[in-house]
Amino acid sequence: MIGFLNIASPETWEVYVAGFKQGLAQTSFVEEVNVAIEYRWARGQYDRLSALAADLADRKVAVIAANGGSRSAFGGDR
Repeated sequence: MIGFLNIASPETWEVYVAGFKQGLAQTSFVEEVNVAIEYRWARGQYDRLSALAADLADRKVAVIAANGGSRSAFGGDR
């Protein structure tokens, strides 16, 4: 199972998620065929990232795919 964590909303990231899935398919991982993806969206609320990441970790995902800049990495306005 793959965890996908993003600060945005799914509606604004459709094209990027499609690219992510395409990249996975190129390495023989196809969602709902041989891999599950757990999506977590913070919807612009940086303070939610830690809890969303913890939720994915609690679900025992094999890897968490996340993106963002330094603000995401530090969890705030540092």
